[in-house]
This record gives sequence, structure tokens and C-alpha cells, in this order.
Amino acid sequence: MEELVYLNGVLVARGEARISPFDRGILYGYGLFETMRSYGGRVFRLDRHLARLMRSAEKLSLAAALDPVELEQAIYKTLEANKLPDARIRLTISAGEGKRELAPPTSGTLTIMVVAEKLVLPPPQAYEEGLRAAIVSARRNSQSPLSRIKSISYLNNLLAHSEAIAAGADEAILLNERGFVAECSTSNIFLVVEGRLLTPSEESGILPGVTREVVVELAHGLGIAAAVGEIPSANLLSAEEAFLTNSVIEVMPITEVDGKPIGLGKPGEVTKRLMAAYRELAERETK
Repeated sequence: MEELVYLNGVLVARGEARISPFDRGILYGYGLFETMRSYGGRVFRLDRHLARLMRSAEKLSLAAALDPVELEQAIYKTLEANKLPDARIRLTISAGEGKRELAPPTSGTLTIMVVAEKLVLPPPQAYEEGLRAAIVSARRNSQSPLSRIKSISYLNNLLAHSEAIAAGADEAILLNERGFVAECSTSNIFLVVEGRLLTPSEESGILPGVTREVVVELAHGLGIAAAVGEIPSANLLSAEEAFLTNSVIEVMPITEVDGKPIGLGKPGEVTKRLMAAYRELAERETK
């Protein structure tokens, strides 16, 4: 059966899904998205994903035309129609068709799309051995309002990822314009330095990830000292452990940066504890 896509209130076959060439999302990258994961047919922390989306929508003058309840219904309708209990889900909101001008949209007619695909995860070996990361030349602008919004204007992330792959790494690490650690191309980053868990603050120019938030909460519950703040790039190589987080791959160890090992060059104990705690929480909340 061909995949079904939710588009503006209707489920359509993937091959028949169409949006206007004058959609402001296409013309200007004016829109937002959220990537989520379902476990057994339930989306983990869906409320937090939608809350983040609505906060961003307020900043883009799109919130008045959005209803979180309807968005939740659209997501579950798409999952059920595609018979996918375990899925990668993307909700995309764009400003819709409008005049070709730079003023904020006023029509209130948005493009709303939900795509649910079969969940494909990295191989178990990746979790057991960790990923290789590279610091790339692309930077996050901590002063830009876009740094805290999951915008469909994603080219900076794509270029960063491509640079890392060309360097023989699996993932990119972006610094901000002041040289502090920001985030990875599709994820947030954590370090363990002198036994303490560290992750960059929002003021560093990061997207505040839903999984990042959960991991900080889990760390506190496990008695792991955790702090949020500015992290000098030198800490990347002096750290005992490092890992990245996002809603699809959960917690993934990083064991190498720029060809040099992190700690012992294998996933550390703090990382392993948080990996296990996250999986247990996700399974428990989605039963």
C-alpha cells in the first residue's frame, strides 16, 4: 500500500500530495517542523513537541491559525492510516500561499502536513561503539531568533552535515559565532567533564530539544550532576564522555571528535545509564 500523507485535513497518497509553488514555505522557508517518534502507536512526549511548535509559531505569527488538539489528531490519524506502530513522524507547518512579499502572512490559511514513515534506526553497533564527529566550519548564530526555532530553513544544518561526512565523520558539531559548543546538525550534544554532565544553554544558539530536556530531567533523577551553560570547544577533547540526543535515535554515544578519541574511545558509564533510563521511560510512557 502506498504511503498516505496528511495534507490540509485530508489523507492522500504520497504520489498525489501537492502544495502550491507559491507557498511561502517554498519561496522563503517560512515555516516550522517537528520530528517525533512513536512507540507501539503512541508518540513519546507529543505534548512537549506541540508546545515547542506553538511557542515558535507565536514568533512567526502563525499560532492563531493552529490548534494543538487538531494537530495531535492529524498525527494519530496519519499513524493509523499507515498502520505504523513504530514510526518516524514529521509535522510540517508553512505559512501557505500568499503574496510575494516579505510581510508576515495575514490570510491565516496555512499548509499543514504530516508524514509517518517506518522507523529506521542506526545499527546496534553504532550504540555499542559510538559515532565519530567533526567540528565543522558552519556556525550557529546565538543572536539570531531562528536559533531557537525548528525552522524549515535547514540549509545551514545540511551543509554542516555534508562537511562532516566529507571529513569521514558521522555527525557534525557546530560552534557558535563566539567559538562555544552549540549543537550537532540534527541533535543536541552533551559532555561529561570531571564527572559532571554539561550541555550548551539556549543562549549558546541551540534549538532546545525535547529529548535534551528529558535527559536533563533523568540525570537529576539518577543523581548525576548536570549543568547548562556555555561550553568552550576545548572541552570536546578533554571530556570523559560525549553523546548526542534527538527524538528518533534517543541517546547516541560520540567516541571520537576530529579523529581523536573521547575519553577511552568507547561509550562511558554516564552515557550508558542515560541511554537505559531514556529507553525505559519512553517504553513506560507509551504503554
